[in-house]
Order: sequence, then C-alpha cells, then structure tokens
Amino acid sequence: MTRILSEITESFRIAFTQLRVHKLRSLLTALGVIIGIVAVTLMGTAIRGIDIGFQNSLAMLGDDVVYVEKWPWTNVTDWWNYANRPQIMPESSEKLNRIIEATPHSLLDIAVPCAGSSVTINAAGNQAGGVQLLGTNSDYGRVMVADFQDGRLFTSSEADAGRSVCVLGYDVAQALFPNRPALDQTVFLQGGHPFRVIGVIARQGEFLGLFSFDDQAIIPLKAFKKFYGTRRGGFLDVKVKDKTQLLAAVDELTGAMRRVRGQLPGERDNFTINQQQAFKQQLDPIEEGIAVAGLFVTGLALFVGAIGIMNITFVSVKERTKEIGTRKALGARRRTILLQFLIEAVSICLVGGIIGLAVTYGACLAVGHFMPSLPIELSPMLVLAAMAVSTLTGVIAGFAPALGASRMDPVEALRYE
Repeated sequence: MTRILSEITESFRIAFTQLRVHKLRSLLTALGVIIGIVAVTLMGTAIRGIDIGFQNSLAMLGDDVVYVEKWPWTNVTDWWNYANRPQIMPESSEKLNRIIEATPHSLLDIAVPCAGSSVTINAAGNQAGGVQLLGTNSDYGRVMVADFQDGRLFTSSEADAGRSVCVLGYDVAQALFPNRPALDQTVFLQGGHPFRVIGVIARQGEFLGLFSFDDQAIIPLKAFKKFYGTRRGGFLDVKVKDKTQLLAAVDELTGAMRRVRGQLPGERDNFTINQQQAFKQQLDPIEEGIAVAGLFVTGLALFVGAIGIMNITFVSVKERTKEIGTRKALGARRRTILLQFLIEAVSICLVGGIIGLAVTYGACLAVGHFMPSLPIELSPMLVLAAMAVSTLTGVIAGFAPALGASRMDPVEALRYE
C-alpha cells in the first residue's frame, strides 16, 4: 500500500513538473476540457437558478391557493371555446363558500372574490403608472402570502361599506412617496378618486420576470365596483386546507364550481382552475432545451479535448522513450509507468477543470452583479461533478498512450533515437 501511494505521489510530481515545463502546450491541450467544463457548469447553474427562481416566484402565489378564472394560464388552442365562456363574477364566491361550508370534510377552506384592472395612481405630485389594482374583501388576508411593511389590510366593516381605503405595493409606495412614509397619506386613483393609504406591503419581487408583485394596490371590492365596475368579470382565489391533497381539492372545487355555474352533466367546464403546475409545465421544455444544448456543447468539447490530450500524451511518450527504457532497466514496474502517464493526462484535465470552474464562477459573479434578482450560484455538487468529469476524461484519453508506454521493451526503448 505504501509503495502504491509513493508511486502515485511521484507520478503527480512528475506530471506537474511536465505541466510547468510545457505551460502553453498544456494550456492549449486542456482548452477542450475547459470549454466542456464551462458548458456543463453553466448549464447546471442556469437550470438550478431557474428552478430556485421558479420556486421563489411560486411562493409568492401561495402553494395552497388555486385560482378560478375564465382563461387558462397555459397556451390556448381552442380560443373560441374560452372566449365564449361567461365571465367569472366575484359574487360567485358567496355561493361557492356556502357549498364549501355544507360539504362534510371539505378540502377547501375559503373562496375570496377578486377583480382587477390596470390604473395610474397620483399623489403629492408623483405618479405611478401600470399599477395592478385589485378589488377584494377582508378575507384576502387568508390567501395573501406577503407581509406588511407598514399598516394593515382593510377590515370586514371597511370592505362591506366600500370605504375609500387602499393598500399599496412596495414599489408603488416608493414611487409616490419617495422621501416619507405612505401610511395615512391620500392617493388619487385613475379617475381622480381619493383613497387613504392604510397599509404598505413589504417588497416581494417579480414573478418569473413577467410582472412585479410590488406594482399593485388593493382596495375593497365594493369600492372597485363603484368606480370601475365588474362587467368584465374577475376571478376567485380559493385556499386549500391541505396542500398535500391539492389534486383531490381541485376535483372537489371543479364539482362545486359546476354547481355554482349551473352546468349540466356532460357539459364542458366553462371555467378554468389554474394552479402552479401550469407554470411548471411551461418551464420544463425550457430546462430541457438548456440541458440538451449544454450537453451537446459539453460532449463535443470534451471529445475534442480528449483527442488532444491523447495526442499530446502519445507525443510525450515518444519524447521520453529513452527515459522509460532507463526506468524499466532500473526496475520500474509496468504499473509505475502506466500510472505516470495516466496521471499526467488526468492532471491536464484537472487543471482544465479548475480553470473552467474559475471561468464559471466569474460568470456567476458577473450575472449576480448585473442581474441581482436572478438566483445564480455555483453549487458544491456541480463542482464535484465537474471535477469527476475532468478526471474521467483524463483517464479515458490517457489510458491508451499510458498502456503503450508501460508495455515498451526496455532494450528497444534505450536504442530509440
């Protein structure tokens, strides 16, 4: 055992001596491995970043909330079928909640009515455009995921009376009141309607880069109806009691909504229950595309790199034929010669892998600096995988030349010119 360790240590010493003597040649030889490692680590980092960002975004929606809407979140193929559906009216929540209460052991907790519109808000000489205005009731706090930075949500009495009170998203509050607290200030919603700010939601961020949860304002549904109407319908947020039974809860909700909408057996649903899985289905092809492209580039680069390493190892064996003959004449075993050249090939790949990881780490830092909202980081498992790939490439590429060197006849090797 001690002899083997000594041979491995000596082989690494000889290998790194050769790398130091032939710096440029070694770097050019390792270039294919560097490109391959950069490709595979960037691919893995990108997929992991997408997954983390996706999970963070879904957390903003709530993993125990589903949405009853007219249109699905996924791509629509039968457009006229959806266009001809009746609108989801916020008042449907009252009948749906009665059905939920009357259902023994229901998996559904509560349905919250919502109506939305895009508006402009003015206050104190400042303006915030493209704000997503949400009209709802006081039960919205039960499905709401975000915390409050200041203030509170409106009470049931304020909601029932349709009071002119509102809750602002973080970015809206900052845009309208950049140098002072927004709480208890008056804002003017599109149309010149004054509302008193009773709450500011803490920063949440963007949802999959599509829209920001911080660009919103929440008012009582009755106030929304009064000023903007609900002729275009709305949607229902439905909270599930146990998220581990989400599929069963969706089935129950489907049956309850068919009763609410008065649909007969055999009729197609004239509503859609949207849930987080719809986004996951759209995200999977993107991840698969990144993986296929990354693996293609990685495989091609490592194949070219392995050929280069094999070629250079053959050259190295030829250059040191007399040295091999001398060592074998002095008693070196075939295993020792095999290890020497195999470790030399592996060393080139390991150096290439380390350089590739350094390039990837620098790219991650750059992306994190310019796009701080994108969760990009180099995971330890990815680093280990990259080094394992580098080592395996070196073993495969260096085995044939190393085996040839170990089988040399010492007499013929000493006579080699």
